Amino acid sequence: TQEDVFLSVLPIHHVFECTVGFLFSLYKGAETVFCDGLRHIVENLNEYHVTVMACVPGIYERIFMMIRKKLEKQGKLEEILENEEKYKNFSMQKKKEVFKEIHDMLGGKIKLLISGAAALDKTIEERYRLLGLNLVQGYGLTETSPVVAVGTNKNYKLGSIGKTVPSVEAKLVDVNDDRIGELVVKGPSVMLGYYKNPEETKKVLKDGWFSTGDYGYKDKDGFVYITGRKKDIIVLKNGKNVYPQEIEFLINKIPYIAESLVYSRDKDTTDTMLCAKIVYDKDTIKQMIGEKTEEEYKEIIWQEIKKINQELPIFKKIKNITITTEPLKKTTTQKVKRYEELKNLT
Repeated sequence: TQEDVFLSVLPIHHVFECTVGFLFSLYKGAETVFCDGLRHIVENLNEYHVTVMACVPGIYERIFMMIRKKLEKQGKLEEILENEEKYKNFSMQKKKEVFKEIHDMLGGKIKLLISGAAALDKTIEERYRLLGLNLVQGYGLTETSPVVAVGTNKNYKLGSIGKTVPSVEAKLVDVNDDRIGELVVKGPSVMLGYYKNPEETKKVLKDGWFSTGDYGYKDKDGFVYITGRKKDIIVLKNGKNVYPQEIEFLINKIPYIAESLVYSRDKDTTDTMLCAKIVYDKDTIKQMIGEKTEEEYKEIIWQEIKKINQELPIFKKIKNITITTEPLKKTTTQKVKRYEELKNLT
């Protein structure tokens, strides 16, 4: 509404930010304030009394870790975790009252947080909502101008991108035995084609349906869930499909792991093994485990990976890891440049 203050974080040339964070805000008569930089997001939330923000998962993960560290330092984390359990089935408004101190860390006015441009870890989404912070996922592409689906107060399920917006039709094609198929969409917001590139246009547009390149499934209520990018799926020699993001989410839950990249490497002519490049936070691991050599840290991390492997089917188990403190290469919207990274790994 006209009363809202929208924090614009991502580059405005990015269609997600231009449409959601600029044009939509202007259309509603809301106030748009521009972030001073990724390090200043929390400061800006407080300074401008921001009510709405649309951003990428990595930013929400950083904010969550900042809150957690602050609570640990204050000796309040245990009490907060107990209250999360106690009030988990209460309304968002009640949670907002119970966790007022945490809301105040973010300016005290937050009404809606939208995550888009990449997959959000379901655990992070859940933790925000347990605290009464209304975090929802959205989904779209440049070719769809961009929003295809988004969670709302009325239409929301954990881990889902919500339901498609009213002007967009969506369906799944080439559905496998697990009910997973490629998401294709149709509507007035879908592009006419790639500029002066009919060959590429033909590959993705058929009878007005645009092939998103994303795999997912729908539940009985019409909520859409994305499982991974078609081009990112690892097809093993035994024909099994592995969605790397699924395993990366598990690895990234290790407290001192900043991020990870799961990829495959041929073990021999008949077998493929899964590997992981893991970025660890040196300060956090040092604080938790003490000063060690890199080889010792690698062994400690490997033991944690073994625990994750115990919960996974045989074909999804990680067989080899490399560790580093250097962040993975990213785009301006903080997406990992997976293929640039893979060039140096495989």
